[in-house]
Amino acid sequence: MKLFQTVLMIAGAGGILAGPLESAEIVATPGWRFEEVRRIEAPEARQGVVASATHVFAIDNHALGQYRKDTGERTATWQCPEGEPLIHLNAGIVYQDRLYCAHSNYPGVPNLSSVEIWDARTLRHVESHSFGRADGSLTWIDRRNDRWIACFVHYGNRAAEPNRGPEWTRVVEYDDQWRETGGWAFPDPLIKQLGTRGYSCSGGAVGPGGLLYVTGHDDAALYVLEFPAAGPTFNWIATIPVPIEGQAFGWDPAEPEVVYLVNRRSRSIVIGRVIKPAR
Repeated sequence: MKLFQTVLMIAGAGGILAGPLESAEIVATPGWRFEEVRRIEAPEARQGVVASATHVFAIDNHALGQYRKDTGERTATWQCPEGEPLIHLNAGIVYQDRLYCAHSNYPGVPNLSSVEIWDARTLRHVESHSFGRADGSLTWIDRRNDRWIACFVHYGNRAAEPNRGPEWTRVVEYDDQWRETGGWAFPDPLIKQLGTRGYSCSGGAVGPGGLLYVTGHDDAALYVLEFPAAGPTFNWIATIPVPIEGQAFGWDPAEPEVVYLVNRRSRSIVIGRVIKPAR
């Protein structure tokens, strides 16, 4: 996979990703595009972002920031010293007034993972579900058809486990008691794209039309996948350039086509709309 230095021009207000970015080559799919609406400055905007009906939550390795969606005002924070007890928070989802975040010991080997849970109104940590030593490192979770789905990735860099690489990345389905009920694999071409520089799938969320959107570690793109009608492998149907450097994201629960992304360089939450082709 070719590496290159590029500056992407994205449609919409404030749509320039300034400065060179070393990443995998992004080939946009005709008819799909991202239109930026505005940004919220957030020092915690490093690993991911998730939205509730009234707030957005910026996620850092071991810190959280709660911001009003309408004004961008920060209304609550949470943090802990690294490793006491959390090391590497990733993506999140707000479900039934709780903020669920994927957590791992990245770049530690062997891979250890958990789901950490906060009261979404107060940012008080209330619960934890540990996977312990799992097959892969947990990067994101979401809800689909009244089940949990969770992505466990493998790396090709310093966090790689023996005899494992990004091609071992998987998405697992669980019931509400975290019992495994199914799972899927990414298509090989997408794994090669995500695996540039030894990383994998850093963000994922089910979006409009029941499609799964995913991001890499530093790719300036959203990748669009269909759940397969048969077989175990997602169908990669589109690539959308976006003004970010990978990491986790979240959809707006009230406006289905509005998505929240993080720009690590500017430490900001990027808010915009995904425009799909007319059918």
